[in-house]
Amino acid sequence: MKLFNTHIGRLRVIAILEGISLLVLVFISVPLKRIYGIPEVSSIIGPLHGILFLLFVFNTITAGVEYKWKFKETTWKVLLACIIPFGTFYIDYKILKPIYERES
Repeated sequence: MKLFNTHIGRLRVIAILEGISLLVLVFISVPLKRIYGIPEVSSIIGPLHGILFLLFVFNTITAGVEYKWKFKETTWKVLLACIIPFGTFYIDYKILKPIYERES
């Protein structure tokens, strides 16, 4: 549980959860709702994804302030990742993981 001790560690966990929730929302719950008329999955995953999205944005800004990220170099890339499917996984691998490993 060493991940939860730093802002970057928490951001990495939230990034993965947010990325998974976006993929489930886009590729499972929306088709179930639109094609098959089953809205129950969307009514659960939608708000969950919204909460994770807000947590991701808040933690990105918090980490950006703590680590003194320049907005034009790092912060905007991390924020943009949360609206692109698979984006948070890429950002975790390219930006967050190296910062976390340097920190450890």
